[in-house]
Amino acid sequence: MNRIGFDNEKYLQTQSQHIRQRIAQFGGKLYLEFGGKLYDDHHAARVLPGFQPDSKLRMLLQLKDQVEVVIAINAGDIEKNKIRGDLGITYDRDVIRLLDVFRGFGLYVGSVVLTRYQELPVVKAFQARLEGLGVKVYHHYDIPGYPYNIAHIVSDEGYGKNDFIETTRSLVVVTAPGPGSGKLATCMSQLYHEHKRGAKAGYAKFETFPVWNMPLNHPVNLAYEAATADLSDVNMIDPFHLEAYNETTVNYNRDVEAFPVLVAMFEKLLGYCPYKSPTDMGVNMLGNCIVDDVVVQEASRQEILRRYFTAMCDWKQGKLSEDVVLKLELLMKKAKVSEEDRPVVNLALSKAEDTGLPAAAMQLPDGRMVTGKTSALLGASAALLLNALKTLAGLDDDLHLLSPSVIVPIQHLKVDHFGNRNPRLHTDEVLIALSICAAEDPRAEQAMEQLNKLRGAEVHSSVILSAVDEKTFKRLGVNLTCQPRYKG
Repeated sequence: MNRIGFDNEKYLQTQSQHIRQRIAQFGGKLYLEFGGKLYDDHHAARVLPGFQPDSKLRMLLQLKDQVEVVIAINAGDIEKNKIRGDLGITYDRDVIRLLDVFRGFGLYVGSVVLTRYQELPVVKAFQARLEGLGVKVYHHYDIPGYPYNIAHIVSDEGYGKNDFIETTRSLVVVTAPGPGSGKLATCMSQLYHEHKRGAKAGYAKFETFPVWNMPLNHPVNLAYEAATADLSDVNMIDPFHLEAYNETTVNYNRDVEAFPVLVAMFEKLLGYCPYKSPTDMGVNMLGNCIVDDVVVQEASRQEILRRYFTAMCDWKQGKLSEDVVLKLELLMKKAKVSEEDRPVVNLALSKAEDTGLPAAAMQLPDGRMVTGKTSALLGASAALLLNALKTLAGLDDDLHLLSPSVIVPIQHLKVDHFGNRNPRLHTDEVLIALSICAAEDPRAEQAMEQLNKLRGAEVHSSVILSAVDEKTFKRLGVNLTCQPRYKG
């Protein structure tokens, strides 16, 4: 376990150097559209063991004196309170979070642009909040005929109506809380205004996945398709690159479909297009930093399996269509992986069958396996968590870490005051009880100190877990999957 397949330090150096070269190509000013997550990219960390979730941000720190960040957010997403699914927070809240993160790392955030701007009370209130934080706010507007009416878009009535975002650095990174925020349109609008002012500037795209210089059906690229199975994105060979260079590279359908429009925009803006393919536009050097392909392939197959189990549970709960599950099953076949290839699955199901009650299993980062069963006192997930901490601390499995004097009041609160029928403790309640016991019991304290060692562990539950247990495992950095069935 914990084998490394990706050289993170090489990535930081190689990627930053490649971006410097692209800045120079355009005369010293580059608008870089940053696709995916600039910060906390846990998907990349899972499929590329050795990649750190904040690697892309740290890479930009190599260019710190040249970087200026612009955050784009669609005004309609503010109005609709659109949620970022992985974090469970609204897009507008995430903009504030990203401001704090970037500034905390010492990156200069120049401004926020409200795209497809509408004068709505909630949008104006958000702008006032940003300005109260000392952030410049700009407006970009909905352009009729976008993206196909090039003559209108690239004119004073199109991009010309947008505010020109005043920037002072050579590398302007345009990022956003999620898709549909208008990053590309922001970059193109800026190029229009720069060109009108007689300034030299260029555009490039940073997209982590799919990895352009890896095979189409490499598990890393299949794992990206699995991650976006609900968006109808598909990886494909870049036909423009193949025609221009007789070289096979991988891109995804939206960039390939949009490329002719971008070519037309560039020709209208600059009189020529600096790129011959969507692959040319990219600057991603991720594929050059893989040091153990076997490790990366296995990690990616496990990610596809996790996505499959998550989709099965979401389908069971009516959160997505069966088509997504069917797509994931097809990706599993392409990756040559099945449910049995996730070790914790069979162990959890076997424990549930032996006890006749819900059960769970965990594979610790060091490879050891632990199980948890349902009892009168603890739910299976709570029992699993305690057993894992005891194992990591080297404590006897039969040792009782939780004092009845702590457990009984919690159960009294749940049943007699909160009206719960089930007195069993959830994972969060177990951790609270353990922390209280740790004040007087050194063994409980020793178990508590193992919590950070759970990050990266694999867990499977024989039933769909409560939102509380899911959230606890997520906060601990555990990779959780569940069998798509409810408690009996």
